[in-house]
Amino acid sequence: MTIFSKIIAGDIPAYKIAEDEHFFAFLDIFPLVEGHVLVVPKLEVDKFFDMPEDYLGRMLVFSQPIAKAIEKAFPCNRCGMAVVGLEVPHAHLHLVPINGINDLNFTRGKLKLTPEQLKASQEKIIKAMKG
Repeated sequence: MTIFSKIIAGDIPAYKIAEDEHFFAFLDIFPLVEGHVLVVPKLEVDKFFDMPEDYLGRMLVFSQPIAKAIEKAFPCNRCGMAVVGLEVPHAHLHLVPINGINDLNFTRGKLKLTPEQLKASQEKIIKAMKG
Protein backbone atom coordinates (compact mmCIF):
# COMPACT_ATOMS: atom_id res chain seq x y z
CA MET A 1 0.00 0.00 0.00
CA THR A 2 1.47 3.36 -1.04
CA ILE A 3 1.49 6.53 1.05
CA PHE A 4 -1.15 7.92 -1.34
CA SER A 5 -3.40 4.90 -0.75
CA LYS A 6 -3.01 5.49 3.00
CA ILE A 7 -4.00 9.16 2.51
CA ILE A 8 -7.04 8.15 0.42
CA ALA A 9 -8.05 5.61 3.11
CA GLY A 10 -7.78 8.30 5.80
CA ASP A 11 -4.92 6.53 7.59
CA ILE A 12 -2.65 9.54 7.03
CA PRO A 13 -4.11 13.06 7.36
CA ALA A 14 -4.12 15.30 4.31
CA TYR A 15 -5.34 18.72 3.22
CA LYS A 16 -8.07 17.40 0.94
CA ILE A 17 -9.20 19.58 -1.94
CA ALA A 18 -11.67 17.29 -3.75
CA GLU A 19 -12.71 13.66 -4.07
CA ASP A 20 -14.99 11.51 -6.19
CA GLU A 21 -15.36 7.77 -6.69
CA HIS A 22 -12.17 7.55 -8.80
CA PHE A 23 -9.83 10.35 -7.70
CA PHE A 24 -8.54 12.21 -4.66
CA ALA A 25 -6.89 15.65 -4.69
CA PHE A 26 -4.89 17.11 -1.82
CA LEU A 27 -2.18 19.66 -1.13
CA ASP A 28 1.43 18.64 -1.55
CA ILE A 29 2.84 19.22 1.96
CA PHE A 30 6.27 19.98 0.46
CA PRO A 31 5.14 22.14 -2.46
CA LEU A 32 7.16 23.75 -5.21
CA VAL A 33 5.03 26.86 -4.64
CA GLU A 34 2.07 27.61 -2.40
CA GLY A 35 -1.11 26.06 -3.83
CA HIS A 36 0.59 22.93 -5.27
CA VAL A 37 -2.01 20.13 -5.46
CA LEU A 38 -1.62 16.41 -6.15
CA VAL A 39 -4.35 14.48 -7.95
CA VAL A 40 -4.21 10.70 -7.56
CA PRO A 41 -6.39 7.84 -8.76
CA LYS A 42 -7.93 5.73 -6.03
CA LEU A 43 -6.82 2.76 -8.09
CA GLU A 44 -3.26 1.96 -7.04
CA VAL A 45 -1.20 2.06 -10.24
CA ASP A 46 2.53 2.86 -10.26
CA LYS A 47 3.03 4.51 -13.66
CA PHE A 48 0.73 7.24 -14.94
CA PHE A 49 0.34 5.72 -18.40
CA ASP A 50 -0.40 2.28 -16.95
CA MET A 51 -3.73 3.61 -15.70
CA PRO A 52 -6.77 2.27 -17.55
CA GLU A 53 -7.49 4.38 -20.62
CA ASP A 54 -10.78 5.75 -19.28
CA TYR A 55 -8.98 7.03 -16.15
CA LEU A 56 -6.64 9.23 -18.18
CA GLY A 57 -9.46 11.39 -19.57
CA ARG A 58 -11.47 11.33 -16.35
CA MET A 59 -8.44 12.52 -14.39
CA LEU A 60 -8.17 15.69 -16.49
CA VAL A 61 -11.90 16.36 -16.22
CA PHE A 62 -11.70 15.87 -12.43
CA SER A 63 -8.67 18.20 -12.30
CA GLN A 64 -10.15 21.02 -14.40
CA PRO A 65 -12.20 22.79 -11.68
CA ILE A 66 -9.28 22.42 -9.26
CA ALA A 67 -6.87 23.99 -11.76
CA LYS A 68 -9.27 26.88 -12.40
CA ALA A 69 -9.65 27.37 -8.63
CA ILE A 70 -5.86 27.40 -8.18
CA GLU A 71 -5.64 30.15 -10.81
CA LYS A 72 -8.26 32.19 -8.90
CA ALA A 73 -6.79 31.53 -5.45
CA PHE A 74 -3.12 32.29 -6.16
CA PRO A 75 -1.51 35.06 -8.20
CA CYS A 76 -0.16 33.20 -11.25
CA ASN A 77 -0.11 33.22 -15.03
CA ARG A 78 -1.70 29.77 -15.14
CA CYS A 79 -1.98 26.41 -13.47
CA GLY A 80 0.86 24.22 -14.67
CA MET A 81 0.61 20.48 -14.86
CA ALA A 82 3.32 17.85 -14.49
CA VAL A 83 3.63 14.10 -14.30
CA VAL A 84 6.94 12.94 -12.86
CA GLY A 85 6.16 9.84 -10.83
CA LEU A 86 9.55 9.09 -9.31
CA GLU A 87 9.03 9.82 -5.61
CA VAL A 88 5.91 7.74 -4.93
CA PRO A 89 5.04 4.54 -6.84
CA HIS A 90 1.41 5.64 -7.32
CA ALA A 91 0.34 7.56 -10.44
CA HIS A 92 -0.23 11.24 -9.73
CA LEU A 93 -0.62 14.59 -11.41
CA HIS A 94 0.86 17.82 -10.06
CA LEU A 95 -1.25 21.00 -10.41
CA VAL A 96 0.96 24.00 -9.68
CA PRO A 97 0.28 27.75 -9.88
CA ILE A 98 3.07 29.03 -12.12
CA ASN A 99 4.40 32.34 -13.35
CA GLY A 100 7.32 30.85 -15.24
CA ILE A 101 8.80 27.55 -16.30
CA ASN A 102 11.11 27.43 -13.26
CA ASP A 103 8.04 27.11 -11.01
CA LEU A 104 7.80 23.52 -12.33
CA ASN A 105 11.45 22.73 -11.63
CA PHE A 106 11.32 19.68 -9.35
CA THR A 107 15.07 19.78 -8.69
CA ARG A 108 14.92 23.00 -6.69
CA GLY A 109 14.18 23.15 -2.97
CA LYS A 110 10.63 22.57 -1.77
CA LEU A 111 8.80 24.99 0.52
CA LYS A 112 8.36 24.13 4.17
CA LEU A 113 4.95 25.57 5.02
CA THR A 114 3.37 25.56 8.46
CA PRO A 115 0.14 23.65 9.08
CA GLU A 116 -1.58 27.06 9.27
CA GLN A 117 -0.25 28.04 5.84
CA LEU A 118 -1.32 24.72 4.36
CA LYS A 119 -4.80 25.04 5.87
CA ALA A 120 -5.07 28.58 4.45
CA SER A 121 -4.07 27.31 0.98
CA GLN A 122 -6.62 24.50 1.22
CA GLU A 123 -9.37 26.94 2.19
CA LYS A 124 -8.47 29.36 -0.64
CA ILE A 125 -8.72 26.64 -3.28
CA ILE A 126 -11.93 25.15 -1.91
CA LYS A 127 -13.51 28.61 -1.68
CA ALA A 128 -12.48 29.39 -5.26
CA MET A 129 -14.04 26.10 -6.44
CA LYS A 130 -17.34 27.09 -4.86
CA GLY A 131 -17.34 30.64 -6.16
